Amino acid sequence: MILPTKHLSPDRALISIASDVLNLIDNRATVSSIWEELQLKQKKECRVGEVPYDWFILSLDLLFIMGTIEERSGFIIKVKNNVK
Repeated sequence: MILPTKHLSPDRALISIASDVLNLIDNRATVSSIWEELQLKQKKECRVGEVPYDWFILSLDLLFIMGTIEERSGFIIKVKNNVK
């Protein structure tokens, strides 16, 4: 589910969807704006199947667990890496 397998294509794996979602996040992104942009991106790329909303939410959960995004005042933001 998170990584591609022989029964799950790479573009349907959560890690791939999370990557697409992360690229769509800007400094004033809401969940609904990210969802709308993801749908537009998929239509533009003529992908066979659209990502269901529950997989989109799971990709946000994955990004949050990995520490790459957080929520502040209703907006989803990327976490800046402060590794020294």
